[in-house]
Amino acid sequence: MSSLPRLSATTLADLSRTGLPPAVSPPADLNRASAPGIVHLGIGAFHRAHQAVFTERAAAAAGDDRWGIHGVTQRSATVRDQLRPQDGLYGVLELSDAGTSLDLIGSIRDVLFPAEETARVLDTIAAPTTHIVSLTVTEKGYRRAPQGGPDFADKALARDLEVLAREIDGGSDVDREAPSRSAIGLLLRALTHRWQSGGEPLTVLVCDNLMDNGPQVESLAHAILDASPATGASALLDWIRASVTFPATMVDRIVPKTTDDHRRAAEALLGATDAGLVVAEPFSQWVIQDRFAGPRPSWETVGAQLTRNVSPYEHTKLRVLNGTHSFLAYAGALRGHALIADAVADPELHAMARAMIDEDAIPSLGAIDEIDLAAYRESVLERFANAAIGHTTVQIAMDGSQKLPIRFLGIARDRLAAGAVPHATSRAVAAWMLYVHATTSGQLDVAGAPVALDDPLASRLADAAAGSIDGLADRLVTRSGIFPTALAEDDRFLGAVRTAVREIASWTAEPAAVGRGSA
Repeated sequence: MSSLPRLSATTLADLSRTGLPPAVSPPADLNRASAPGIVHLGIGAFHRAHQAVFTERAAAAAGDDRWGIHGVTQRSATVRDQLRPQDGLYGVLELSDAGTSLDLIGSIRDVLFPAEETARVLDTIAAPTTHIVSLTVTEKGYRRAPQGGPDFADKALARDLEVLAREIDGGSDVDREAPSRSAIGLLLRALTHRWQSGGEPLTVLVCDNLMDNGPQVESLAHAILDASPATGASALLDWIRASVTFPATMVDRIVPKTTDDHRRAAEALLGATDAGLVVAEPFSQWVIQDRFAGPRPSWETVGAQLTRNVSPYEHTKLRVLNGTHSFLAYAGALRGHALIADAVADPELHAMARAMIDEDAIPSLGAIDEIDLAAYRESVLERFANAAIGHTTVQIAMDGSQKLPIRFLGIARDRLAAGAVPHATSRAVAAWMLYVHATTSGQLDVAGAPVALDDPLASRLADAAAGSIDGLADRLVTRSGIFPTALAEDDRFLGAVRTAVREIASWTAEPAAVGRGSA
């Protein structure tokens, strides 16, 4: 256990008196007692390394104290317990082959845990000083059915919607205290309380990797309320349509898991321990549709791009960057590569990744005037090669059932519609299938450690993948519930995926137990 003091406002003041080292940037000097203007659902590492950084810098540039953030941690109290004793302060350790630096961030005012503090979350979002609710809850956090729309069979969502229906029609103090179990359920309950508390306009800013993310979540909220048995649901929905906006966004920064080595490096720079430390690459991008219901931070003054149309940036990032990232994760893990940097350094995988971008991803985008696609491709592959950030293949490979439709299947659909067979993207689909087969059969080992499938549909995928490699493509296409009917019944696509499964399985004599490549 470290003998260094823990980061906090007091500790930082002590360190600042003796002078912070050049590689450490202090947080902005703002009034941290001011009411938060933003509530963020899903305050994991990505938000703390991305939107919270933009918000800190924008508030400092404008001298605007309104934009503190109350974070909401959904699954456990861990982040709350990390940041509350530190007065919300934490560091972002930027890693590159050129060196290491530490930015201290102070935009987080507090962190709330709904299992114990749902009423406080609802009150904070209902407050007129709150203007934005933002979200990074991952694709699976929206509790959508595989083909879109609310997954009413999801037990956590169903429990939240029972409480929601009562709250819409008046509810009780007992309902206010009932913990929310899903992010979308918590959001709708919070919108209900804001509506009932005066109905001040609000912006819901979705920052997850969903195509057309804000409007998708808007449609999801509408569908849930349309199905609600509450007598006041239609009035609530009318208010949401009139007073709540859901801008689309595109977010981009590589944020690997924080390790003990990262913590030691930060301690050496700062001279204090930081339980909330996050790690990131130097690159950061945020494109936001300029569709706000009320005030917002001046994010554009610190590098964010405000635009009327996010779609070109969003499609490019999801298909070129996220799609290639996922392919390298599945194929890299199958070849025994522990890091994405190892996978992209593998000449065979590098060639396949480039082919996926050039032959399928970029052609599926059509003409995009706003972006130099060739330059973007090179920047993506260069960023993946940054070994300093230590981004693991297994980390990127999680939740494949939620990512596959967005990152691979849309490309395949569009290429087929254009009369082209998406061979390169079919290899990515095949790599995912073999990864599912290997992890669910207990045959995948990466860097000396067994790997299990981390996916909300793990049980269903395990059942579909069980058996030999022969027929794997057909079983997963027809039984996973992920593939739309038009793709599942397209002989060109299915034939290309079958061929790709055989190709990737031929990498070793025992394809599901691949250990080739660097670790």
